[in-house]
Amino acid sequence: MVPLEVFGRDPYKTLISTVLSARTRDETTLKVSKELFKKAPNLKELNKLNEIQIQKLIYPVGFYKTKAKHLKKLASIINKVPKTKAELTKLPGVGVKTANLVLNRAFRIPAIAVDTHVHRISNLLGWVKTKSPQETEKSLVKVVPKKYWSDMNRLFVSIGQQYRSEKKLKEFLNSQGLS
Repeated sequence: MVPLEVFGRDPYKTLISTVLSARTRDETTLKVSKELFKKAPNLKELNKLNEIQIQKLIYPVGFYKTKAKHLKKLASIINKVPKTKAELTKLPGVGVKTANLVLNRAFRIPAIAVDTHVHRISNLLGWVKTKSPQETEKSLVKVVPKKYWSDMNRLFVSIGQQYRSEKKLKEFLNSQGLS
């Protein structure tokens, strides 16, 4: 199971934990998110915290000062998590991957969330030949049937976390007849 999946269909917790997850291990993000949600279980409560309080609560995550600034600003401009990629990507600290994960996890809207695992595995499988996650997303939407979009990130992250080295990942894919 991918750790951040525990927040399931809660748009607020999905959005915030995904913003926190950038450049941070899922295990750390999960622990920090749970602590943050004790103090700020919703956008209204998050907005009551100042930036320094948020920094202290999220400290173990990478780039915590920048993320605290983004979270404070985000909580001050929305009362409800948007349901479109266009609206989500206008929020501070929210890129395409985060928007797609929120759409998938919280709203069950098909989208391909491309992180390093999805990018790497898609290229190793030969589904795409791309240099960046952004290129990978654009290519994958053309070759992967829409009914599989929402599962890709969860499955590829799970595989990528189990087989961290390229050698181990290739061995696994080969053992499954996938390379």
